[in-house]
Amino acid sequence: MPSTPDRPAAGAQPDETLTDAEAAYLAARDTVPIDASDGRDLRTRDTVRLPLQRARARARAGRAPLAVAAVVAAGWAFLVSYLPVAIVMWLAQLVEGAGSIGGSVIVGLGAWLLGHGVPLGTSLGPVGLAPLGLAVLIAWRLARAGVHVTRAIGARDDGTMRQAFSVAGAIGLAWGGLGLLAALLVGAGGGPEVNALRAFGTLFAVGGLASLTGALRTTGALGELASRLPRYLRDAVRTGVVGGLLILATGAGSTGLAIALNGGDASDMIGAYRTGVAGQAGITLVSLAYAPNAAIWAVGYLLGPGFSLGTHTTVQITQVSVGALPTVPLVAGLPSGPLGGLGAALPAVPLIAAMLAGWLLHRRLRRAGRDPSRPPRVVPWRRLTAAAATSGPVAGVVLFVAAFVSGGPLGGGRLSELGTSAWQVGLIGTGVVTVGALAGAIASRMFAAGARTGRPRTGTPPAS
Repeated sequence: MPSTPDRPAAGAQPDETLTDAEAAYLAARDTVPIDASDGRDLRTRDTVRLPLQRARARARAGRAPLAVAAVVAAGWAFLVSYLPVAIVMWLAQLVEGAGSIGGSVIVGLGAWLLGHGVPLGTSLGPVGLAPLGLAVLIAWRLARAGVHVTRAIGARDDGTMRQAFSVAGAIGLAWGGLGLLAALLVGAGGGPEVNALRAFGTLFAVGGLASLTGALRTTGALGELASRLPRYLRDAVRTGVVGGLLILATGAGSTGLAIALNGGDASDMIGAYRTGVAGQAGITLVSLAYAPNAAIWAVGYLLGPGFSLGTHTTVQITQVSVGALPTVPLVAGLPSGPLGGLGAALPAVPLIAAMLAGWLLHRRLRRAGRDPSRPPRVVPWRRLTAAAATSGPVAGVVLFVAAFVSGGPLGGGRLSELGTSAWQVGLIGTGVVTVGALAGAIASRMFAAGARTGRPRTGTPPAS
């Protein structure tokens, strides 16, 4: 920062003082004075750039081209998501006594494509059961790629949808190209059969949608879009997503508890392979990759539709009918028969999760935008109930999508149908979250009003 000019002498004339001050100001701005006394048009004169303009020019010069940034980000996301798969496939191949590097590369590429939902053709039939653990890793890296590319091209906090969709389209094309290349390599390397065009289209869609989430947040367009929605709808979307995730968490918790209670059987299944520590580690990691699938199927079990582990099989709270199953640790958590006693109360767990989402809705609205020095405000009944009631369909969509992507065939024959009914899970989940969120929000509102006024908590609070 330039130093302040010395104070003029006491005997300095006013004109001299103003001239000195103007010279110091122009020096600080790094500009030159323009003499217009000759009457020439100022538009034809040479101009100078101000410091702010020079900074913007340097920033534009430092931006990366969109195509280059997308290719680099997609390549890094591929390495991060593929290398763990190749290692796991190499360990899993030790089960059959064949753990070559070349074979693990080809099989790893096939498994990587399967993680996107691309079906593989094998000698046992089509394999389309995507490991959702791998799918979550891929989606996370693609979302981060959207963030990195948005920053690289200088569109951070730009606030426009156009930039976000441009980033998503570029990453989608790069990701689709990687899928096409992977499919051709798998086919040329003697691996499972893969439709190259389907691989390109599927990976283009996955790459574009996943990276769009990161680009929308980084550009600020997501906040701009949310600000245009009614307040109750914004609250409903957030509550519905939270409610759906909480119900999925109940499925994951019940799956983990069931496997833990049957940990001895799971250990015996792993030890039955007799492939040493490396092979057993590979089987364990493959089971972990499919653990999210099992958690979603458990949601179908808790909500009522149940799930199937092959044709003509049923796993429900009131009925269990299965045949021979693969020897994997996840199978150890299957119920041996219909639940009775305390187990019959399991369907209430998703309802409790939905009530928790309603309580969180009221808590957030009560504390939103308030002065910390003042008590929480009273939430209007209309806004609270509208958001809670509308959250049900949002949660239903979340559960429908989760159930839809969790199923698929695992070869031909009896294992051609695995998973739960997506439309039944979505429909029942909509009703459960609607009722539960309303009950939780209303109870929380009445409890807070009773505590504030000192009235009995079962009474009706004054309207607000």
